Amino acid sequence: MIRIAIFASGAGTNAEKIIAHFRNHPVIKVALIVSNKPEAGVIKIAKINNTDVLLIEKGVFYSTRSYVEALKEKKIDWIILAGFLWKMPQVLITAYRDKIINIHPALLPMYGGKGMYGQYVHEAVLLNNEKESGITIHYVDEIYDHGKIILQEKCFIDENENASTLAKKIHGLEHLHYSITVEKVILKVKDTLNQIG
Repeated sequence: MIRIAIFASGAGTNAEKIIAHFRNHPVIKVALIVSNKPEAGVIKIAKINNTDVLLIEKGVFYSTRSYVEALKEKKIDWIILAGFLWKMPQVLITAYRDKIINIHPALLPMYGGKGMYGQYVHEAVLLNNEKESGITIHYVDEIYDHGKIILQEKCFIDENENASTLAKKIHGLEHLHYSITVEKVILKVKDTLNQIG
């Protein structure tokens, strides 16, 4: 069984979709929810779904290897970011090289980087009178929103669009594509490793 950890900081709607997608999966299991906020909605979702939770503290996250060890103890194979707002520390990127996937609510490389998340992204897109936006699913590397792109999906922006209506469109794309894309990537890597081994 391939075990994944979902990192989330907020309500956890993407995490909820991913948990549901893999609930009875023969190969992939959501084994852990990791959050930096004890009051986050994703914690309730984890409890409802009987999924283990790891609460992390910023100083420890960036200054030690202890969370890497905690993930290894739980036998975590992949990390899936679903609205997690902290930058991944180098020790985690090194330990899970090409095994960390993120979803971003814009068409990278546009509207990415530090501070570009949620409503801030949508407001910037609208301010620049863009005709379309979308989602980017990508691998995580040492730079914010920079890793190799796995999938992009677009949506059109209406003339009377606001940040809230655009957010709904983007959430729709996220919920439609993220779980399936994560599944495809993980199974493809597994098949490749089986062929090599």
